[in-house]
Amino acid sequence: MHSSDFAQLDASLAADRSSARGLRSYSSLLVFAIAVVAAGCGNDDSGALADATPTPKSTATSGSASETPTPVEPTEVSTSSPTPIEPTAVPTSSPTAVEPTAVSTSSPTAIEPTAVPTSSPTAVATIALQIPPEVTQHRADWPLPNRDYGGTRATFDATIDSDNVTNLEVAWRTSIPESGIFGNLATTPLILGDTVYVQALSAAVFAIDFATGEVLWRQGLDGLTPGPNGPVVGYGRVFATTGNAQVVALDADTGERIWSTSLGRTATEGIDIQPVLVDGKVYVSTVPVTIAGQFIPGDRGIIHALDAETGAIVWSFDTVASDDLWGHPEINSGGGAWYPPAVDVNSGTIFWGIGNAAPFPGTDGFPNGSSRLGPNLYMTSTVALRARSGELAWYNQVKPHDLFDHDFQLTMFGKLDVGGEQQDTVIGTGKTGTVHAFDPSDGQQLWKTSVGLHSNDELEALPLGEEILVSPGLFGGVLTPPAMADGIIYVAVLNMPTPYEADTTNPFAFSGRLETATGEIVAIDGKDGAILWTRSMPAAAFGGATVVNDLVFTSTYDGTIYALRRSDGETLWTDETGKLINGWPAVAGDTVIFPIGGGNPGEVVAYRLGSD
Repeated sequence: MHSSDFAQLDASLAADRSSARGLRSYSSLLVFAIAVVAAGCGNDDSGALADATPTPKSTATSGSASETPTPVEPTEVSTSSPTPIEPTAVPTSSPTAVEPTAVSTSSPTAIEPTAVPTSSPTAVATIALQIPPEVTQHRADWPLPNRDYGGTRATFDATIDSDNVTNLEVAWRTSIPESGIFGNLATTPLILGDTVYVQALSAAVFAIDFATGEVLWRQGLDGLTPGPNGPVVGYGRVFATTGNAQVVALDADTGERIWSTSLGRTATEGIDIQPVLVDGKVYVSTVPVTIAGQFIPGDRGIIHALDAETGAIVWSFDTVASDDLWGHPEINSGGGAWYPPAVDVNSGTIFWGIGNAAPFPGTDGFPNGSSRLGPNLYMTSTVALRARSGELAWYNQVKPHDLFDHDFQLTMFGKLDVGGEQQDTVIGTGKTGTVHAFDPSDGQQLWKTSVGLHSNDELEALPLGEEILVSPGLFGGVLTPPAMADGIIYVAVLNMPTPYEADTTNPFAFSGRLETATGEIVAIDGKDGAILWTRSMPAAAFGGATVVNDLVFTSTYDGTIYALRRSDGETLWTDETGKLINGWPAVAGDTVIFPIGGGNPGEVVAYRLGSD
């Protein structure tokens, strides 16, 4: 992105500061930019759900589609019963809040492992979940948002490695015309055989030919979203969400609408998550964020499981464990999930990363979050739910009563060598700038590691009348998905301090422009959290981490794509795209597919191995 583009964006943001409410992280800033784009990007999705416009029919999806059901009427979620439907919920009054563990800001190395039980976990039942046939058939491709149900973002089925990565060439570019000044692709594509599926922040869903980049069909959906969003594929259908809190099922071959279900209780509760599909259910979450309003008092995030056949709500779980929003529903809001959860398909448990509470840091009359006293469960936590019932298994709140918009939004699940033994482990990370390992059976913390720049982020209150620079800030910490392979965890970190005041909620309170932010890619040993290497990046690290054999792919906001050697972080290949990148890639065979959302239009670009 050119400096003039940043100046244009910053000028627009400055004009909006006096009236804007609290926004969330990098995807929150997209809310404003997308609103600008909506007026002039040529989007013709004026109807609630526009008809699909197919070109040649896709042949990639092998699952047999079921008969088209009658569209399901939207089901209202009751806020008076915030516990899951049917299951026996763990009482919200019994869990013990976790005391924050101090992390040295001068040496971001691992602390000693500390087991921190945060609840009385229910017994783990082995309930193997059914995997959609498309996911099984295309498991060597990229059939899920983070490739596998553990969310590891790692593939050893591709042919790209350190010996041939310099042979990557652009195979095709597909224009995504909904794009605008800040980007319109903030997600990962899916690759299932011959077809690539991707969703724009306009909510339009595209099916693209894997070999040629030809658009097979496009379905326009109503409801701009701040993202990151994206589709999921299975049972002959594509499931997608919209910013106005709809979940929509489309025919995978034609893009035609099958059903839609509305989950928003208010006009300002939306959905900006890429769903997960398993066991015949679509798992999604609402958040208190839409382009119509962000963190509006009374809004909350609720996790839902929908029947994939009909769209009916099977169960719901309120991530705000308080009927009255911690005593002040006229002021407070928060919660929800905005990244796909990790799934243990064998035990039937889903691990969710939960967002922040608001207002932050506070308001005039209620400084330092005093309108929401207490730990504000289940904000800034990893929460484990039973996939079939929605029952709470355990939670671990890594930062009670957060003041700084520190979502703990990312989770992974897989085997790590912990204490000399291979064991299943849950990894949680987010805008706290910390990476945690949890025991998946009870949520006890195994280790914790600080990454990136830290200053004043352990403060439990800010002094009145002073502006305090905090890092990680609104746009800091681990914002985008990590990766895990061979016992090593890879995270992309963004460093950009934010000035806060105890009694002020300012969504655009950052001290510099995004082009002044820097980043890091950090490799962490899964045994104990020790940092193995850190690679400094010259720009904001919005590209997540993706393992491909002995490489780690990432990208920075300035439009640069990197392939790093996994063993030491050395750069082996780069490409300067000339456009902003705020999404992360998918990989299959000899091809890496990047969503490049910046510029007008944005593009989906396939890099493929060429000749030596």
